[in-house]
Amino acid sequence: MKGEDAMNTTSIFPGFTDLVKPFRFPAWPHEFKVTALRECPTPEALQQCDTPDKAADYWRLHIATNPYFNPECECLAVLLLNTRRRIKGHHLASIGTQDTILVHPREVFRVAIVTAASAVIVMHNHPSGESTPSEADIKVTRDLIRAGQLLKLEVLDHVVVGNGNFSSLRTLGYFYQ
Repeated sequence: MKGEDAMNTTSIFPGFTDLVKPFRFPAWPHEFKVTALRECPTPEALQQCDTPDKAADYWRLHIATNPYFNPECECLAVLLLNTRRRIKGHHLASIGTQDTILVHPREVFRVAIVTAASAVIVMHNHPSGESTPSEADIKVTRDLIRAGQLLKLEVLDHVVVGNGNFSSLRTLGYFYQ
């Protein structure tokens, strides 16, 4: 009897079964459109992102204030740029642990391809506060550069953000010449 009472929702919600019906997804492919749910009001000085300083400023204004950002963990974000190096938006691609983050080119370039970005800047934080890139950071950067070359999407820089400081792997000479 208890099972019948648990299944009988009509006494609690009259007409519930008439309103809620099971639904099925059609079996054929669909076309999807990506639309921005939240616009980041970017100051005029930050719209052009052609230096690591401007990328770090963008991080502080928009990514560090993102509700999904966790300063206690490494977080990887991708800045999406158009052909004139203006910021189209950003994507928080991965959230890791205190000292490790899982990065795959598929996740980095997925939104860049969908939004027709011309170039990307990869950025992540070090919760320790030290912005010196690790060997893993250098290896991941080189892998992303190679993947970007295959996709004809330029990786302009990889910026590591610390507490009040940052390092640019391009400026440090880790990009191919």
